[in-house]
Amino acid sequence: MKSIMPIDINCDMGEGVGNEALLLPLISSCNIACGAHAGDIQTMRKVVRLAKKYDVKVGAHPSYPDRENFGRVSMIISDEELIRTLQGQLQTLEKILKEEQLSLYHIKPHGALYNDLAKNRALSMAFLKAIVKYRDNVFLYLPPNSVVAEIAERQKYQIRYEAFADRNYNNDGSLVSRALPNALLTIPQEVLSHLISMVYKKEVVTPNGQRVPIKADTYCVHGDTVNALQILTYLAQELPNHQIQIKK
Repeated sequence: MKSIMPIDINCDMGEGVGNEALLLPLISSCNIACGAHAGDIQTMRKVVRLAKKYDVKVGAHPSYPDRENFGRVSMIISDEELIRTLQGQLQTLEKILKEEQLSLYHIKPHGALYNDLAKNRALSMAFLKAIVKYRDNVFLYLPPNSVVAEIAERQKYQIRYEAFADRNYNNDGSLVSRALPNALLTIPQEVLSHLISMVYKKEVVTPNGQRVPIKADTYCVHGDTVNALQILTYLAQELPNHQIQIKK
């Protein structure tokens, strides 16, 4: 009989959907929007308090300062401006965490910033410079085999590699573009199969059937997916049958 495999499932929160109270009991870490692409002090405080109630680790979800495009469009931004906005976002969340007597567990960049950091060396250097004060005691949730992860490893940051339980992958290991109809997995059974393959086989199956290796320590289900609650409820019910549990 297989031993129980504990896994971390993370979810983006405070992005205007309003389903946090339903999702937080079903996950183990959350990424809170810090005001640049979504959210404000009130939403941050609400999610922090709910995370505390349900014993969920709190992470920051900083973004390009672009509420109009929900942080999902690449920006041309100076290093100085990027550093300033990232530090401001993190300071705001940290202030709330201090009030609630919680610590910041991780940082996960959002949207276009996350994708750009995967391949842009100069941007990655600026990002890591902005968060250097967190290097020794906060994890980074980053894509495996990315430029930012490579530099962060070299600079001795603590990394948790992330895979997406509800996203399809291309044959080169990149995510299928959200502009395409098959970018998201929305059928709970398909998400479960996708996740089990990642956990036990260390691979994902692409839409055309190719098996691609993947390295992951944390698995994301997007909180703004229409049926996120249905997906997470199904995972919570079914994962124990596969000797997997969501760790708290």
